[in-house]
Amino acid sequence: MRIGILGTGTMAAALGEAWSRAGHELVVGGRSEAKALALAEKLGSSARAGTPREAVTERDAVLLAVLWDGVEDVLRSAGADEGTLAGTPLIDPTNAVEHGVGVLLTPTGVAAAQRIAELAPGAHVVKAFHLVPSSQWTDQGGSPVTVPMCGDDPRALRVAGELVRDAGGSPAVLGTLDRARQLEEVAGFAIGLAFGAVDPNSTIPRMPAPAVAP
Repeated sequence: MRIGILGTGTMAAALGEAWSRAGHELVVGGRSEAKALALAEKLGSSARAGTPREAVTERDAVLLAVLWDGVEDVLRSAGADEGTLAGTPLIDPTNAVEHGVGVLLTPTGVAAAQRIAELAPGAHVVKAFHLVPSSQWTDQGGSPVTVPMCGDDPRALRVAGELVRDAGGSPAVLGTLDRARQLEEVAGFAIGLAFGAVDPNSTIPRMPAPAVAP
């Protein structure tokens, strides 16, 4: 696939590395041209740096991997308000939470993913990758993880699911984008516990998978 990456941080680098290994073509665009160049060089010959607008032009999918307070700025730089992402699967791994506390920063009942959809009219937003630390995608010997996702467009969900598998994960669709707030609350819950020195994994009961009819 031809993948655009908006962002130059740890998640952009980790997923970019995984997708580069899988043979995808990458364009990295960020608010810092120097950082975009450095990341593209690190990712190898399958990647190049560009402006945010170049990173979203004629792409099969775009990853929005910036901190929440930079989302609006980078989408504006990419021309999202002008429709440059219309029809494109836009993967959202952001966590709009208060650092160290985990309380969501978006208004009650509103998901960050829904706000992103408003900022990028016509984009097919898929919430994914926000519950898994970036180190998961660089540790090729790590245990496989399930990546819950939600979105409204079936094709965008299929594309995101393929990229999850290419990174070494297993996709699980929770539902449409109106379930994104639920996924984001789970991230806030886990972050709050982790900063309180509690392992979030220890708080989730193991439940048997439901039997599947033959």
